[in-house]
Amino acid sequence: MQQTLNAEKNTAAANIDGVMQNALYAFNQYKKFSSAKRAAFLETIADEIEKLREQLVPLASEETNLPLARLNGEISRTTGQLTMFAALIKEGSWVEASIDTADANRTPPKPDIRKMLVPVGPVVVFGASNFPFAFSTAGGDTASVLASGSSVVIKAHPAHPETSALVFSAMQKAIAKTGIPQHTVQHVTDTSNDAGKALVIHPHTKGVGFTGSFAGGKALVEYARQREIPIPVFAEMGSINPVVFYPDTLSKNAEALAAQYAASITLGVGQFCTNPGLLLGIKSKGFDNFLSALGKEITKVQPQKMLHSGICFSYKNGLSEMLEQQGLQVVAQSSTDANDNEAVALVASVDAKAFLSNKHFTEEVFGPYSLAIICDDAAQLKQCLQSLNGQLTSGIMATEKDVADYTDVIEWQHTLAGRILLNNAPTGVEVCASMVHGGPYPATTDARFTSVGTTAIKRWVRPIALQNFFDAMLPDELKNDNPLGILRLIDNVYTRDAVRKA
Repeated sequence: MQQTLNAEKNTAAANIDGVMQNALYAFNQYKKFSSAKRAAFLETIADEIEKLREQLVPLASEETNLPLARLNGEISRTTGQLTMFAALIKEGSWVEASIDTADANRTPPKPDIRKMLVPVGPVVVFGASNFPFAFSTAGGDTASVLASGSSVVIKAHPAHPETSALVFSAMQKAIAKTGIPQHTVQHVTDTSNDAGKALVIHPHTKGVGFTGSFAGGKALVEYARQREIPIPVFAEMGSINPVVFYPDTLSKNAEALAAQYAASITLGVGQFCTNPGLLLGIKSKGFDNFLSALGKEITKVQPQKMLHSGICFSYKNGLSEMLEQQGLQVVAQSSTDANDNEAVALVASVDAKAFLSNKHFTEEVFGPYSLAIICDDAAQLKQCLQSLNGQLTSGIMATEKDVADYTDVIEWQHTLAGRILLNNAPTGVEVCASMVHGGPYPATTDARFTSVGTTAIKRWVRPIALQNFFDAMLPDELKNDNPLGILRLIDNVYTRDAVRKA
C-alpha cells in the first residue's frame, strides 16, 4: 500500500513538473505581449464563455445545486471581470510608472531612475467550490493574473469538474484566436492533495491564489514556507463578518432589519464567505424585537440543497458542535425538516459573558447559520469586538444618532475588516476599483491586497527600477515621449506629458 501511495505521489510530481515547465516557457513569451494584445485575449475569453452560456448554466446547476438565475448572474460577473481587467490594462496607468530624471549638477550627481510594476511569473490558482464561475477557472484570480502578464495554472475544484472543463475549453479557443502562447493557461484536473502540494512547491511557481477554507489555505501557506525560495500565497479563508446593530436604529427599524438579515443569512444557503455569521447588539427592547422578528423570518425558510455532500456534512457537523456549547440558545430554525444534502437555516443567541469565555463561538459555520451576541452595555460590546480575529467585512447598522453616540465602538470595527458597511448587509461583493475583498488574518493571508476589483492585479507583480537606461532600452511605459499616454509620476508630479529633455 505504501509503495502504491509513493508511486502516485511521484506520478503527480512528474506531471506537475511538465505543467510548470510549460508555464514558464509560455510566461517568457506572454510577458512580452503588449497590453492591447493581452486585453484582446481577456475580451475574447469573455466572448467565448458567453457563447457557452446556455450549456454552462444547466451543467453548473447540476454539479453544484445552485439555481439557474444565480448562475446566469455569476457568468455575467465573470465576463465582466475579464473585460474590466482588459480595460484596466488598455488604459495602462496601473503599472505605477514613475520617473526621476538625472541631475548632473547635483553633488553627488543624481542618476536617472525609472520604475514600474512587472509580472512575477507563473501563478497557480485554486478554484473555489461556491463560485463555479466567478472564483474558479476563468474567475477573478485568473483574470488578474493574465492581465498582469503572468501565465496561470488552474487547479480545478473537484465539486464542478465538467463545468471547469467547459470553461477551460472557452479559454483554449481564445488562445487559438488571439495567438497567445499555448500554455499561458493550463488546467490541472488531478484532485489529489499531492498535486496541489506539487504545484505550490515547484520552483517555477511564483505565487498562489486560493479561495476556500482556513484549513486549506493554511496548508498551502505551509507548503510555500517549505520551499527553498518562499513565495506569497494569497488565500481568502473565510470570515464570520460581525454586524453591530446599534440601539437607535433597532428602536425604529427592528422588523425591517430582521427581514433584511434573514435574507442575507440564508442567501445561497449561506454559502458565501461574506455571510453575516455574528450579530451583536446591546440588551434592549429593540434588540429583543429584532431577534423575535428574525426568528419568525427564519422559520419560513425552507431547507435547500448545499453545493455538495461534503459541505453539507461539514455544516451539520459544525452546527451540532455549536449547539452543544454551554449558554447557547436557539432563536429559531427552519420549520421543515431537511432531506439529504439539504441545510436547515438556524439562528442562535448567547450572552456576551458566555461568548467571551468560549472561543468556539467565534468559529465559522459555513452555511445558513448566524449567532446573536447580547451585550450588557457599550463597553461589553466593544470587548466582544476586540476578542475577534480579522474579518472580510464588518457591518454598522446605525442612525446618525447611533454614529454620534458610539464613535469609539465604530472606530474599532474599522480595525477588524477590509470592508466596513453602513446600513447594508455584507452579502454581495461589487466588482469595482474601490472594492476590498480581503482583511486581516485569518480572513486572508495578507490584508494589503484584495481578490476582487482591479487592484487584485497587484498580487501578481513586483516593482523594478531601471537606472540610466537608453530610451530605446526602456519599455513603452517609461519612455521619454510616453507613447502609451499613461499617467506617470515624473519628478514627483503626476502627468501624462513627455519627459522634458535637459
